[in-house]
Amino acid sequence: RPPLIGDLRRALDDKSVDAVVIAAPDHWHGPATLLACEAGKDVYVEKPASHNLREGRLMVEAARRHKRVVQVGTQARSRPSVQRAIELVHAGKIGKVLMAKAWNVQLRDNIGRKADSPVPKGVDFDTWTGPAPHLPFNENRFHYNWHWNWHYGTGDMGNDGVHQMDIARWALGAGVPVEVAGSARKLFFDDDQQTPDTMNITFNYPGKVMQFEMRIWNPYRMGDIENGVEVYGSDGMMQIGPFESTGKWGFRLFDAKAKLVMKEDGDNSDGHARNFIDCVRSRKAPAAEIEIGHTSTLHCHLGNIVARTGRNIRFDPKTETIAQDADAARYLKREYRKHWSTPRS
Repeated sequence: RPPLIGDLRRALDDKSVDAVVIAAPDHWHGPATLLACEAGKDVYVEKPASHNLREGRLMVEAARRHKRVVQVGTQARSRPSVQRAIELVHAGKIGKVLMAKAWNVQLRDNIGRKADSPVPKGVDFDTWTGPAPHLPFNENRFHYNWHWNWHYGTGDMGNDGVHQMDIARWALGAGVPVEVAGSARKLFFDDDQQTPDTMNITFNYPGKVMQFEMRIWNPYRMGDIENGVEVYGSDGMMQIGPFESTGKWGFRLFDAKAKLVMKEDGDNSDGHARNFIDCVRSRKAPAAEIEIGHTSTLHCHLGNIVARTGRNIRFDPKTETIAQDADAARYLKREYRKHWSTPRS
């Protein structure tokens, strides 16, 4: 039986440990990955790659500096049916690709409103809080509902939407957006959640565009996919996702006259963890290598900045900065508790 260790650093000091899996709350993804890379460990870090954009870039730099294999948990990158769909899109089967739409529509619960309470027995709340502000314990800021608090989570855009946006960005062959616009609000829930329950965000790239739609209070959607992607080209359209009618991941390829010309249903296996282990051994780049994961995750961060400021933003892909908007730019990084050092490049 594996030992239970409260301090991550003790595990990282263990010379017999080759790799670690980081499945902690979002606010721990960056710091834990940096510590692991510095300790010479390879890393599988869950999505979203980081809690803020600056930490994501530091993770890329640490992986390069210490020559570490770092895989991000956007599992669709390892799904055979998704890989084949992307290959078809990139081979020109729908013509020139100009636009993609990613959506995340489902039913989340109202978490209500709860008062602060004593820390439960057995919980090391100081370590759990880590670099985030030290607040009184509250069930609605702890598991699972930390997702909806800005100190620890990135909302459902980072929790779930990153999967769909990663596929859409992959299909588009897009890198980093130059402009992000849209609307994001808390329309439905009257509870302790801070993050939006409704989002419509547009990411503009040179010659291409991606749209992201989120509703976590209403499951109605177009077509047969609850959370999925449509890719639009000059000669057709590709749908990618888990199809409700089959219960399987796959794709549907339509021609310019909206006729279904090709379809595939996979077996729902993704092999993402296997891919990581294989790359730990081979030292090859994994399917969702940290640069890929960071680039997809920064879309979540930029969308959330639009949500938090209520303004559209222009983004410099080279410097990963927001110009002429200091209020928006402050969300690119975070403040760290005094006894937690600020990560450096």
